[in-house]
Amino acid sequence: MSTELRINERIRVPEVRLVGPNGETVGIVPTDQALKLAQEADLDLVEVAPAARPPVCKLMDYGKFKYENAQKAREARRNQTNVIIKEMKLRPKIDAHDYETKKGHVVRFLKAGDKVKITIMFRGREQHRPELGFRLLQRLAEDVTELGFVESSPKQDGRNMIMVLGPHKTKAEAKADHLVQKAEKAAERAAAEAEEAAEREAAHAAGPVAAKKERRRSENLDPEIEA
Repeated sequence: MSTELRINERIRVPEVRLVGPNGETVGIVPTDQALKLAQEADLDLVEVAPAARPPVCKLMDYGKFKYENAQKAREARRNQTNVIIKEMKLRPKIDAHDYETKKGHVVRFLKAGDKVKITIMFRGREQHRPELGFRLLQRLAEDVTELGFVESSPKQDGRNMIMVLGPHKTKAEAKADHLVQKAEKAAERAAAEAEEAAEREAAHAAGPVAAKKERRRSENLDPEIEA
């Protein structure tokens, strides 16, 4: 179904409720008269509420109106939060080192504003010990509670147990935080470099003066002059 607004001669009704270019209400007028007013103002007659009785039409620059709407739609798409679901797979008897590595990935995903699907994979006799997977998922959820929350509680899915973690911050918020942290680090580096440069300049300036003073002292201690 077309969402294109009807304008000018495409408006075939006998009368319209007319709205001026600044939003002022003109009233119900014959369509021919509304078209004449649009031509005199070098504007378009645009049907903005076709379902009304009579339809509501407004005097406007339709080309400018379409351009501004397209800009708004583009900006909305740019700011739209795209939720990405990452996946992390673990074994119920995972060793401590591997667990820390896997947890580090989960932390990174949540910090970036992504959801994380955690899958515990059971093999052989492990399938008869679902509590191992449940405890592991609980432990992981508690370890990352500052960054995310349990969006979907652990549940058995065949040989696997699945839980979904959601981030506390949206993708846009996470990106904004990252940019702020990046700017702060850059400022700290610049301050450190400036301080080092100032120290080097001070040391360079003090060096020749100290040497000059040392030479003057040795000249004054010449034995012949003392005599």
